[in-house]
Amino acid sequence: MSEPLEIRNLREDEIRIALDMAREEGWNPGLDDGPAFYAADPQGYFAGEIGGELINVISAVRYGDAFGFIGLYICKPEHRTKGYGHQIWDHGMRYLGSCLIGLDAVKEQTASYAQHGFKAVYRNIRQCGLSLCDTPMDARLAPLGQGLFPSIRDYDRRFFPAPREEFLKQWTDPALETRRGFAFVEDGNVMGYGVIRKCHEGFKIGPLFADSPEIADTLFRALAGQVKGATVILDTPEPNAAALLLAERYELSPEFETFRMYRGPAPDLPLDQTFGITTFELG
Repeated sequence: MSEPLEIRNLREDEIRIALDMAREEGWNPGLDDGPAFYAADPQGYFAGEIGGELINVISAVRYGDAFGFIGLYICKPEHRTKGYGHQIWDHGMRYLGSCLIGLDAVKEQTASYAQHGFKAVYRNIRQCGLSLCDTPMDARLAPLGQGLFPSIRDYDRRFFPAPREEFLKQWTDPALETRRGFAFVEDGNVMGYGVIRKCHEGFKIGPLFADSPEIADTLFRALAGQVKGATVILDTPEPNAAALLLAERYELSPEFETFRMYRGPAPDLPLDQTFGITTFELG
């Protein structure tokens, strides 16, 4: 008979455990993702323990009262197929309650999530390649900093189903040496922004939001130019044909895919202006 699973909240200093487990699964998180993840919802991270040993984790991040996102759903290999995953899944889902819930699933798991009421809406395609870009000399490019944050927060709002101010403060923090960000500003208006961050392997660009393909191209070159010669990774939503063309233009190749799934009505978001999602773990 399986030993009982004790489920508890992860503390802030333990988020690194979940991210280390993600790295072991090959998910390649960013080196400084932990503070931003935790800031999104300090109560939304759970660990399962058997006899004091941490064996599985899940994130069930609640953004406000109406939207949640499931991620970091991982069990140590030696404890799989024993029912522990279902227990921590049920705990996370109870925490999110009646929220609209999103997640990114690999193809092999979509049928399983469908049994829990999730429906696949579109694919995200991970694109990878060497950066051959130079950061353009363009006066409309502004490095992200605290003075820009209110405008970035307001611009970001239309790309996400709920406010995520605390997350964005950490995600766009210019003090972090492992990430850089730029906004595209014209006539005092933000018309796009993006962030690139160092991961265990290469650098991920996300988000990459822009009012037009031309602006997205400028931002991509600005970000990728910061790490010329290194591997860059961009998670493109398949419905955005211009995002797929951008990846092809800069010789990025498809490497991996997920299916964005929702339990509840899919939010009406501007996928045609979403050239790179923020992160598979938090949406």
